[in-house]
Amino acid sequence: MDSRRRVPRTDLVLADPRLVATAGRLGRAIVKDAVAQAQRRARQGEIGPEEVADAAVAALPPYATSMRPVINMTGVLLHTNLGRAPLSSAAIASAAAAAGSADVEFDLATGARARRGRGALEALARAVPAAEDVHLVNNNAAALVLVATVFAAGREIVISRGELVEIGDGFRIPDLLISTGARLREVGTTNRTSYADYAAAVGPETGLVLKVHPSNFRVEGFTGSVEVAALAGLGVPIVVDIGSGLLAREPLLPEEPDAAGVLKAGADLVTASGDKLLGGPQAGLLLGRRDLVERCRRHPLARALRVDKLTLAALEATLRGPATPLHEALRADPAALGERAGMLADKLAGAGIDARAVSSEATVGGGGAPGVTLPSAAVSLPERFTVPLRTGAIPVVGRVEGGRLLLDLRTLPVDRDDDVMRAVLEADG
Repeated sequence: MDSRRRVPRTDLVLADPRLVATAGRLGRAIVKDAVAQAQRRARQGEIGPEEVADAAVAALPPYATSMRPVINMTGVLLHTNLGRAPLSSAAIASAAAAAGSADVEFDLATGARARRGRGALEALARAVPAAEDVHLVNNNAAALVLVATVFAAGREIVISRGELVEIGDGFRIPDLLISTGARLREVGTTNRTSYADYAAAVGPETGLVLKVHPSNFRVEGFTGSVEVAALAGLGVPIVVDIGSGLLAREPLLPEEPDAAGVLKAGADLVTASGDKLLGGPQAGLLLGRRDLVERCRRHPLARALRVDKLTLAALEATLRGPATPLHEALRADPAALGERAGMLADKLAGAGIDARAVSSEATVGGGGAPGVTLPSAAVSLPERFTVPLRTGAIPVVGRVEGGRLLLDLRTLPVDRDDDVMRAVLEADG
């Protein structure tokens, strides 16, 4: 008899207790797809008909999403392609707690409607006392769009030519601003802009003056720019996009502007990202003068840009909770990183793998702190490990330099060293 005729029917395979239990966690459609793939393999002779159920179980994904958790060992702390800031355990737990029904817009004491996300807003306001009021949207680009729409639709935005930046994947600040109906009044040159340039451009058609921190590049040499404090007397709203989400000064990143400092210098509004140097979920932060923030909050577009309950919960926990993984990585002791790299390399070498502990340089990434490097340590492996590690059960992503794969320890939490050890050993098999 043709063995293909002995391939069990779908309903019989789905009745396997292991698949029945998994269907409750992943959903019947995902389990059924795994069964269909196993049946196809049996019909092609790759496995025996009696192995279909086992093959289906083995092929089931760990989650109902196609996204997979990844161990970031690239040395880029905020790797955009890997989701930027990893959330703290407090933020993860808080998001999970809010995943069901939650009092996101409800006052449990009175039974009446309450301000949406009030806990996250209060935490943000407390973190930046220099801001009279705060508002949240779904990312920093959304914050800029909202501000430009409210204050400059049909009017002019005065901006330095040296700050017409591209923020990644082809998205450019000028295109973003023009899409709101605003007109750009470019001043200065690529490398030098003076106060006189701004003063000459400001007039009856000016909606706002915008300063954009060039967070993903540096211009050196014969350069000149205008400090926020000097622009404060121009008589129009001064808006500053600091980009990175740094709320207070960070000594390790002295060139990176922070929201508190920029507001104290005279900015009327500051926009920033929640998933960069703040170390939280993707969000757009809007901080500044109460009357201007309120105009943004009451604009119809604000409804389309609002954040969901999971983001609100995770952001509040980021602001109120313990140090984030990003902050721990930023402040990691290079000597301790070297010790960890040495221990890991020694264990792998003991297993017959060509592993070496080497010095490394990490970067902030995520469009922040361009040119800043952080001393680090890495485990150096033969380049052949690159793909097996990246496609393993626990994907590990490093970077290739000089024909070797470097696994940088600065972006690896201490409690994941053993996971990397296992992943390398499996990749070697």
